[in-house]
Order: sequence, then structure tokens, then C-alpha cells
Amino acid sequence: MCIDVERLGSSIRKTEQKIKELEHRAKKTKGWAAWKRRFGSKASMGSRLQLGVVLFEEMGFEPVKNKDGKIQVDEKQLERIDSDLARLFVNIEKLKKLKTTYLEGISREVVDGLLHPFFNLHLVETYRSSSDSPNFQNIPIRDAKMGKIIRSCFVPRPGHALVEIDYGALEFRVCACFWRDDSMVAYASDPSLDIHRDMAAELYCVPRDGVTKEMRFYAKNSFVFATLYGSYYKSTSRSLWQAMESSSMVDADGRSVKKILSRKSIDKHNYPDHVQRVEEKLQARFPQWTKRKEEWWSKYLRTGRFRMLTGFELEGVYSRNNLMNTPIQGPAFHILLWSLIRMVKWCAKRRTKIVGQIHDSIVADVHLSELDEYLAVAKQVMTKDVRDHWSWIVTPLEIEAEVAHDNWFNKKVIEV
Repeated sequence: MCIDVERLGSSIRKTEQKIKELEHRAKKTKGWAAWKRRFGSKASMGSRLQLGVVLFEEMGFEPVKNKDGKIQVDEKQLERIDSDLARLFVNIEKLKKLKTTYLEGISREVVDGLLHPFFNLHLVETYRSSSDSPNFQNIPIRDAKMGKIIRSCFVPRPGHALVEIDYGALEFRVCACFWRDDSMVAYASDPSLDIHRDMAAELYCVPRDGVTKEMRFYAKNSFVFATLYGSYYKSTSRSLWQAMESSSMVDADGRSVKKILSRKSIDKHNYPDHVQRVEEKLQARFPQWTKRKEEWWSKYLRTGRFRMLTGFELEGVYSRNNLMNTPIQGPAFHILLWSLIRMVKWCAKRRTKIVGQIHDSIVADVHLSELDEYLAVAKQVMTKDVRDHWSWIVTPLEIEAEVAHDNWFNKKVIEV
């Protein structure tokens, strides 16, 4: 894939300068004065341990502890603290990661303006792929500022456009195929149904049309998939509440979600009870999954092995969560991999090149004269041919496409 080397170098220099500016501002805060008093010549602005001592012992903020009783000083906890020092520390650490892990990580691997990441098929226990040198699958997107700085450095070849085609709700569709729960299959087959939206409405006590993208995101990742993959309400409720606190979550009308819950007498202490009730509703909604997952677990305990939908035989020691997770994530990636192999073969006699892969999506550098044909072939392969190949795919498959003519950040949705 092509890299705008000049822009990459400029981004590194600008980030370095911004870090220096924020460090200078941090050293003028009252918090830094307390830091210097406490640690003297050993004061180090990059030390989270020292920062925790300053915030919770010197400045009197209430600490949050994990289940082992250790004080947490991670990004989520720091963002909830009303302190200039804490806010500056978070921003400095983000910029340091942007510079070292992402921008410099890319720069080290660029040769003659081209980047060649590794894509591995043998390192992830669930049979998903991974990437390194650099990790192309871990480039930020939810942090818009970081995403823009990094992705703007990825550019198409002259006369080409970057095209990213992503499977829609692939893991949930595979989940429905694997468990053969009628209600789950219906959810995965009907575009008007959305289990993540419905569960968000239950978890946050708002009507379905009051659910925002943020609320749906956390319901999807911290509750629906977590529960389908073997987690339970004590763990999911903790993640959901932390996300609610750190983001000051609001509904579609701008109302505080915490206040909405408070009006229903739901607070931090009894929120786990509320999530337990929602979990029971999810189990009732998918009764065949509820029954079959226990049968699946019991069979594994007897045999020590299991078989994935794509034919792989696995054996060994698996936790309950991994036993629920692997048969979904593995085949979901194999659907993409099957399609990717066929798209690479199609590209072999053309000017279009497949340049990257991110779990559920394929990134290609498409010659403009081949764009329409590429999209049509991708749709045929990814939504129809793969279903003909594997009869166990009992739900429809859908794809979404985005095209970038100048750089990867400025991609726009295009109809497939």
C-alpha cells in the first residue's frame, strides 16, 4: 500500500511539538507543583504510579479500585477526574502512542513509499488473522483525531482509489448459523431488526428510537457479544457502567443516561441487578441458544475437543468463554478469507490490487477503470458464492463499501 511519506514525516514532527507544548502546560498546573513536592528530583511526568499518588493522596480525588483492590489509573478513570493535570496527562499519553506506536511504527516499515504489513493466519487461538510490522488491523478509528492523522498518510496509487469492503454484522450472522436459534436467525436475516439496538434500549431504559450510536456500540461489545461469548452480568454490568461514566453518555434527545436510570431508582450499586434482568430477557429471546450452549459446554467437557463449521478439529484446554467465542470468530474470518482468496485471483490479471485486510473487511487499491466491475464481483463473491460453497450459512450476508480518492481517512460510502 502507498504511503504519503512527506505527510507522515510532517505528522511526526507536529506530534512531537504538540507533546512538548502539553508537557509545558502540565508543568504550570497546581497538580505538577504537588507532584514535585512529593517526588522531588525523581518526579517523572510519564509515571502513572506517581500520578495516582498525586491525584489520590495529594489532591484528594476519590480513587477507583479493581476487583483485586488495586487503584486504577487507566485512561477511563483519569477522564472522569476534574483535574487539568489528569486531562493533560491523558492527552500527552495519547500523543506519545500516536507518535511511537503508529506514526513511527509505520515510518520504520516504509520502503520506497510502500508499506508491506504482515498478515498472519497462525497466531490467534480463535483462528482469526493478526497483523504486525506494523499492525494494520489496529489503526484507531473511534478516536477521530488520531484516525485522521494516521489514515491520511495512506493513499491510493495514481489513477486508483482505496476501496474498503466490510461485511455487515458478520459475527452475529455466524452466531445465528452456529447455534441455529430461530429467533437469532430471524434477527440476522431481517434488516429491520437490530438486537444491539434492542438490548441498548433495555440496558439504558430508553425507547428504541432514543438509542444513539454510542449506546448501541457499548451494548453490542460490552453486553450482547460478551454474553454470547460466555460472560455474565457481573462482568458486563461493570463494563457498561464504566463506559457510561467515562463518556457522560446521553440518549438521542441529549438526556443524561445516568439521570434516566436514576429516575428508575437504578444506580451504580444496583445496576448489576438491572443487567441481570436484561440478560435473562436475552436468554428468553434466544431459547435454543440458551439450551444448546450448555449442551455444547457439556460435550466439550466429556470429549475435550470440538469441530468448527469450516471443518477444523480443535482439542485441548479451553475456558468457557473461549469455547463459546472460537466457533464464531473462526468461521467468520474464514468467510472473509475464502472471499479474499477469490478476489486476489480476480485481481491477478488486472491493475487492481488487494492491499490489506481488517478482520471483517478487505482493502483494495482499485484502478478507476475497474471500480464498477470490482464492486460487482466483490458483491457476488462475498454475499452469494461463499454461501453456495458453505451450506451451513443459513442467513443472508451483506457488505458495505467505502471509497477514498485522495487518502484513506476521506473515504465515502458507495452503493454496492
